Amino acid sequence: MPEQHLTNGVANGDCGGPGAPPNRLPFKVCSPNVQYAQDAIFAQYRYDNSSVSRDSRTGQINVHPVSTKYEIRTHTKVPRTGVMLVGWGGNNGSTVTAAILANKHNISYRNRFGRVEPNYFGSVTQSSTVSLGMDADGQEVFVPLGQMLPMVDPNDIELDGWDISDRNLAQAMDNSQVLDYELQAKLQPYMTVMKPRKSFYQPDFIAANQEERATNLMATKEKQAVVTQIREDIRQFKQQRQLDKVLVLWTANTERFSLLTDGVHDSADNLLSAIRNNHPEISPSTLFATASVLEGCTYINGSPQNTFVPGLVALAERQGVFIAGDDFKSGQTKIKSVLVDFLIGAGLKPTSIVSYNHLGNNDGMNLSSPQQFTSKEISKSNVVDDMVQSNSILYRPGEKPDHCVVIKYVPYVGDSKRAMDEYISELMFGGRNTLAIHNTCEDSLLASPIILDLVILAELFQRIAFKPEGRSEWEPMHPVLSALSYLSKAPLVPDGSPVVNALFKQRQCIENLMRACVGLAPVNNMLLEYKLSSTMPPRSPKTASKLIPS
Repeated sequence: MPEQHLTNGVANGDCGGPGAPPNRLPFKVCSPNVQYAQDAIFAQYRYDNSSVSRDSRTGQINVHPVSTKYEIRTHTKVPRTGVMLVGWGGNNGSTVTAAILANKHNISYRNRFGRVEPNYFGSVTQSSTVSLGMDADGQEVFVPLGQMLPMVDPNDIELDGWDISDRNLAQAMDNSQVLDYELQAKLQPYMTVMKPRKSFYQPDFIAANQEERATNLMATKEKQAVVTQIREDIRQFKQQRQLDKVLVLWTANTERFSLLTDGVHDSADNLLSAIRNNHPEISPSTLFATASVLEGCTYINGSPQNTFVPGLVALAERQGVFIAGDDFKSGQTKIKSVLVDFLIGAGLKPTSIVSYNHLGNNDGMNLSSPQQFTSKEISKSNVVDDMVQSNSILYRPGEKPDHCVVIKYVPYVGDSKRAMDEYISELMFGGRNTLAIHNTCEDSLLASPIILDLVILAELFQRIAFKPEGRSEWEPMHPVLSALSYLSKAPLVPDGSPVVNALFKQRQCIENLMRACVGLAPVNNMLLEYKLSSTMPPRSPKTASKLIPS
């Protein structure tokens, strides 16, 4: 066998390396660069990248290959994990609760198409796979992405949360009109006993049409007292359920943007002072995020408002607590981040992108208010920017496609959102290519698996640390968890970090991070061993038999 088919001197099939992988992992990496300890996986990893400079005199672009060695440690003990949802009694909150319960208790039901078994379709951690490489027959070997490293089982997640409505979760499920009646009936005994904690309501941050839902409110309107109450709720939940970790996720109404003010939002200390002084432009979502960060709990923003004001980001960095967001990327925007990447990558020039939506759930009703719609419009509109900026052949500096986003509230369609898009691209010789797409999105059934992925991946990343060559101390990921960009419409990234919206790049980031943790090279799809006759693997009898006509 050619040298190319050996990995660090270990032949295929010979795997006598140090330690054994955790029981949850279906594979072992056979390399002296990987060590399986009792409570951790250690990987020696070489990160190859390029640094680019431009000669100011000649304009020549100079590319410098850069190689950095890291040791990566992944703790393998999966903690007992709880999730607190802000907006637990909404469509997303009740649907994700139903999903966990149905899977945990193996609840199936019949609809007009036949029997439906519980699953987590739509979740990248639970229902997608990654390639480990080729076997001796030239067949690609796949494993579930969720088994690349030990991760939280969604069936084991403990749930709690807050909502401005006093409906229990069974009532919320019924009101959302997402799930079939028979499934609701089977879940009702579990969900009737689940009731959201009292939440904080500041009317001018969400649409006026939400006021009649506000029946489950904290007694105080003082924002410092609100933060104190949220922190107490988190501690109580953690203690009562005997949890190791709690993560907090906002899936409540879209808020209007906060009006950012120097001396209020610009630093951690100013933000905390503004909360003590009950400043009117500190939003409810920022209060929940502040309380979570102060409690050491990862906070994920599933809506488009500017929750993460500069002072909150600074507070998270100071506390060393993960924050991630913004806005779940579930339907129309996910398609857009694929399609525009494809068009520009193919050398076509998108010049007009028009996106129209109508939906009838409570999210749609809230977004019918202009201020709340503006928050959503901003998160949906910026999704193509990095792809446009990547191609100076098609676009001059500052040039962008015309991009219009429209959202209308149509109660009749409920949670079954309609998204219609038109993409017009320029071709050679002045030609025009038009793509028109109609997409019916079951809004909460798409968002709920994303909630699980965000939580599961954020918890995993808390257990990963890096030690660059020459350093003596382990370093966690940056508190602004940009690795979750794949799941967000408007990815939050650290200052100075590039924003990536192209969907496949975002997913490869997650996959390649996991591969690095187990000592595997990033996916490059070259299949170089199959491009040269001299390095082609020997054809096995099984493969050869496929070429013989029967």
